Amino acid sequence: MKRAEFLKSLKIQRNPDSPGPLGSLDPYTGPWTRKEAIHLLRRATFGVKPSDVNAIVALGMNQAVNSILDTSNDPLPSPPLNVYSTAQEPDPTTAFGQTWVNAPVTTPIPPQYYIARTNTFKAWWTGNIIHQKRNILEKISLFWFNHFPIESDAVTVAQVTYDYYKLIRANAMGNFVNMVKLVSVHPAMLFYLNGQYNSKNAPDENYARELQELFTIGKGPDAAWTEDDVKAAAKILTGFRINPLTNPVSYYFDFNQHDLSVKRFSAFYGNKSITGKFGPAGEQELAELITMQTDHIETARHLVRKLYQFFVYYEITPEIESNVIRPLADFFKNSGYDIKRTLEVLFKSEHFYDTLSIGCVIKSPLDFNVGLCKEFNVVFPPTSQPLNLYYGWGAITTAAAYQGLNLADPPLVSGWQAWYQVPQYHEIWINADTLASRNNISESATSSKGIEYLGVSLKLDTIGFASALPTPEDASQLVKDSVEILYNYPISDTSIQFLKSNLVSGLPSDSYWTDIWLEYKANPNDPALKNTVTIRLNALYKEILSQAEYHLS
Repeated sequence: MKRAEFLKSLKIQRNPDSPGPLGSLDPYTGPWTRKEAIHLLRRATFGVKPSDVNAIVALGMNQAVNSILDTSNDPLPSPPLNVYSTAQEPDPTTAFGQTWVNAPVTTPIPPQYYIARTNTFKAWWTGNIIHQKRNILEKISLFWFNHFPIESDAVTVAQVTYDYYKLIRANAMGNFVNMVKLVSVHPAMLFYLNGQYNSKNAPDENYARELQELFTIGKGPDAAWTEDDVKAAAKILTGFRINPLTNPVSYYFDFNQHDLSVKRFSAFYGNKSITGKFGPAGEQELAELITMQTDHIETARHLVRKLYQFFVYYEITPEIESNVIRPLADFFKNSGYDIKRTLEVLFKSEHFYDTLSIGCVIKSPLDFNVGLCKEFNVVFPPTSQPLNLYYGWGAITTAAAYQGLNLADPPLVSGWQAWYQVPQYHEIWINADTLASRNNISESATSSKGIEYLGVSLKLDTIGFASALPTPEDASQLVKDSVEILYNYPISDTSIQFLKSNLVSGLPSDSYWTDIWLEYKANPNDPALKNTVTIRLNALYKEILSQAEYHLS
């Protein structure tokens, strides 16, 4: 199916002449129902479980947002492991089942193990997302990895990529100014954008350009920085080098390779000059450069636009620019670039809960695949079976990659196109290949074998999902409650009846489903009853998951 055909199949169509969601950043005072709670969970996390909805509804809007944004009790999980080496060809630095993140990067390993380490890192990160707590940390970490992208396959040394992810995750809800300083000198970024080769005799403009064009000022209508500004910034960034002898790999400042001239900037930056500094003091020029850029309101506006397009909607109309972007950017800048406080304003705003802000974007491949696992409580192999556990995580990583989101490997320095490419935006996630992959995942997950990958089978717990709903014994209500969670969009009675037909097919009446369910609940260890219920629920959820509405968030 092509993008146009997929979008045409959706029953939700935004009027092209519509101004988009209304409302401002004023606090939301409307009803706090399951609809609003599901919307918040979908946008701030990956997937929605019935138990999460119940908890979030009970908290009320203010406390719900506060809990979603509280990442203080979410430490970094245990690091990724060597599950790739064999007895015939061991990893010389790391035993099987142990972590490779502290292995010295200067010790040669078999060439295929460089790729294997990166793949285990990707699977491990996917595992973090699958087993996320009920907060925003993994979603906002993906946002910042998309904003400050590196390609792990290009970096090649997985220890460096892992450390970069740690940096992003640790600062994802903190202060943006501090984060951009740390990112600028991290070995992964120094390698990815050639910063390590930037010297006084041969200034490299790569990172200097992206720092302005993508990471701070942006390319908005009022972003009037110049080519001379890029050249001046490149001179400030001379002398930063990678030190592979430390663990973790670090950077150092080689002042002998630093440009000592006065760096003069354009009227866009108020004709500011940054004086060249001798010796180790030259490193301070980076902080001055970033302060100059973040002092400009365009940086705050650029970042708020990206946050908006990631968490709310891809299209920014003149009304949204005026009523949401500009005031939120002012708040962001005045807060000292406090990420958490800025997201709190957005997630508590009347604009965020406007009807047109709900269910209006196509899920990313991670939202789709991880959401499926989370919603239906897919059981992964235990930690006592690390190889199978990584195979399970790897199945989801691979599925997302086939569908256009190769975790830790954005295709361009701009990140994944679906979050910025005009005019397609989120439609990029859907084409004949990626939609077929999504449908195959849904079909396999609801089959008796589940999703099979390298000997590991991942199955949806459809009985568990149904059991968490209020009245699963009522066929019609079961469908309605399921759709509420999985679509968060009202569908017609005709559609309800069609979906229900997959549950009660061959039964004389709905009451027979009631009898089957109640008999099973009274005898949950009866394999025949369990099989009967599972077959019918799998048929129902296979059909629900195959509909276009399931692809919307």
